[in-house]
Amino acid sequence: ISCWNPLQSLLSSMKQACEILTRDPEGGAARIPFETFSFLYSYLAGIDGEILETEIKAFLQGIKEQADKHSGMVLIRHF
Repeated sequence: ISCWNPLQSLLSSMKQACEILTRDPEGGAARIPFETFSFLYSYLAGIDGEILETEIKAFLQGIKEQADKHSGMVLIRHF
C-alpha cells in the first residue's frame, strides 16, 4: 500500500527546481541561492496546505544554516 507523503512530494519538487534553476554544469551540485530556495519552498508548501507554518520555518532555518556554510547557496544534499 502506497501512502502519499506531502513532505516527500515537496522535496522531490524542490530537487527538480534546483536542477532546473542552477547555473552549475550538468551533474554538478545543483546549487541555488537560499533566497530562491526559501521563496519556492514557502510558496509550494503554502499551496500544499498540509505542512504547518512552524514546520516550514524550522525546515528553512536548518537549510539556511547549511547554506550559510556554502556562500548562501543551497545544495540538494542539504535536504
